[in-house]
Order: sequence, then C-alpha cells, then structure tokens
Amino acid sequence: MSQRVKAVVCREISQPVVVEEIEVESPRRGEVMIRLAACGVCHSDYSVTTGTIPFPPPVVLGHEGAGIVIEVGEGVTEIAIGDAVVSSFVSMCGKCRYCQTGRPQLCDQAAKAAYTLPDGTVRTKDLQGRPLNIFSGCGVMAEVATLHTDNVVKIDRDIPLDRAALVSCGVMTGVGAVVNTARVEAGSIAVVFGAGGVGLNAIQGCAIAGAAMIVAVDMADAKLEMARQFGATHTLNAKSEENVVKAIRKLTGGGADYAFECVGYGEIAAQAYGVLRKGGTAVVVGVASQKDTTTLRTASLTFEEKTLTGSYFGSARPREDFPRLLALYRAKRLKLDELITRTYTIDEAPQAFADLASGKNARGVIVFG
Repeated sequence: MSQRVKAVVCREISQPVVVEEIEVESPRRGEVMIRLAACGVCHSDYSVTTGTIPFPPPVVLGHEGAGIVIEVGEGVTEIAIGDAVVSSFVSMCGKCRYCQTGRPQLCDQAAKAAYTLPDGTVRTKDLQGRPLNIFSGCGVMAEVATLHTDNVVKIDRDIPLDRAALVSCGVMTGVGAVVNTARVEAGSIAVVFGAGGVGLNAIQGCAIAGAAMIVAVDMADAKLEMARQFGATHTLNAKSEENVVKAIRKLTGGGADYAFECVGYGEIAAQAYGVLRKGGTAVVVGVASQKDTTTLRTASLTFEEKTLTGSYFGSARPREDFPRLLALYRAKRLKLDELITRTYTIDEAPQAFADLASGKNARGVIVFG
C-alpha cells in the first residue's frame, strides 16, 4: 500500500529545490519502509541541484537520514518493524570483490543504485504517476522512504535520531577519512582544508586519533572558530595568506604528516599535497566537478615518497563503523550535538539549501514532525 507524503525534490538543475507531495510504494522483497525522523542537509544534495553530481532530475534528495521501520518486505529477517535505522548511501551487496576484501564503500552494486534501488526501479512517483529518481538509493529527504536493506543500518533505539542521522554521511566521511583511510598516528601533525560539515568531522577525527597539531584552513573566520571547538589547535585564513602552502609549512616546522582536502577543488588538493613533509599522506575527501583536475610535481612522488589518495564515504564499513561512532558519541568523545547549527521543517527545505550554499551552517537538519 502506497503512502502520500511530502518530499524534497530537485526538478531542474540550477534551480531551487521544491517541496511536493509524492507517492511512496510499500517495500518489495529485501526492502523496508522507514518513517523518517531527521535528515541532514548535505553538500552532496546541493551538488545534485547544481549538476556537480550528475543525477538525472527529477530526483528525491536526501541520503543522511534516520528513522523507524514501519513496514518490511518479503525475505527481510534482520530488520523488524519498530527498529531504529540510519541510511547508508552506498549500496553494499556483501558479495562482490570489494565487499569481500573489506572495501564495501567501492561495492559494484553502488553504481547500479546511483539514483534507483539496486534492481533499477524506484518506489517513488509524483501524483501523476511518473517515477521519481532517488539520491544514491535513498531519497530520505521525505517523510517516508522505501530502501533496500543493503542501504540500511540498524542502530540502538536510545540514540537521538537527529544526531544518529549525521553519522550516515558527514561524520562517517570526515572521521573515516582520518581513522580508516589515512590511519592518522598519535602525536602527528595534520592539516584540514575546509571547515564545513565534513571538514569539522575530519578535524575531530584527528583529535580522536591523537594528532598533536591540527591546523584548520578556511576562508571564513566563523568556521575557523568552530574548528577550534572541534579540536583544531591552529587555524589559518587562506584569504590572508599570499602563499598558503608556504605559510603552513612554516607553521608546522617543515610540513605535515597528513593533509585532508574537504572542499572539492583540484587546486586545494594540490595545496594539501604541497604542505606534506617527506613520507606524508594527502587525502582528497571533497567531491570535485567531473572536469576538475589537479597538477603535481611528479618527481616529488618518487624522491619524497609522498602519497596522494582519495577517501570515499570515509572508507566505511557501515555496519561496523556506524555503531562505533555512536559509541564514541555515548562516551562524549564524538561531537554530534555541536554539529547541528539549525533545524528546519520539511517546508523550510529551500531555506535550508540556501543557508547551506551561503555557508551558514555546520549542518542543517530537517526534522520531521
């Protein structure tokens, strides 16, 4: 039985999102229907509206959601009605080469579920009966959503769902880049470019890992002040420096052990690589446009043994990592409350996206009544 609910939809590229009523169908085999409690407004959602992430509209946005299961499809045994769950925007089959070798974030199935469910169909349609695509197999910026169980992780009921939602993308991406991808060592020096939602989590990831010096780089003083709250020991406003790389190398006494690019620009990726000392590792976390490129001095790869790598979804193993992050939150070692700058109703979604574009929020969260 389908449900008529409100959802946030990207109808046209480079146009504001719209809030409209849609139909969400009941789950089929291997799927669950979730009543959403909260959904983070992530920069990746915004990138769909600008065309940076090329998903074909119309598409129901949202991939950073948490809610309660209200219906289960045939064959679902590991999740029951009443369970609290968070979404995972990378569909992970558990069977392909990448899943079997501990890198499920690269699962082959994810490409097949970029804007549909894994079987290539959707459970969402507009009121005229026309299908609506969904963001990364999720489409959870809606009052109700139907997802495949490969995109869902069960969590304990005692975690506030508006906090738990953040773990499913921004927190996992930032902290995971530090602890899973780079494996930052205690006592090291780290530099984080970009103090937005993901960058703040990379910063607190470095603090959790025990980095002795954490330098936050941004162009907004307000974001740099927030970066200190999340563990940055030093800050640098890129607008005030003629040569950012030179300034950071001086500040760090010769260069950093690790650098994280959390913006999504090739020029900044080159800066992240440039601030490294010999043997250092730079991790590109931000999502750049398809045409963006990075230029490096190739000989430095050989003679300085520096590494430039990427991190997708924080090299996540969601069923393992989400509970760990929430355990750190319980232990007051991971900041989730402080990430939420403002909450919005679903009708305020256009304002939430405008605030995101202007850099007002660490994270805006849509809370469903």
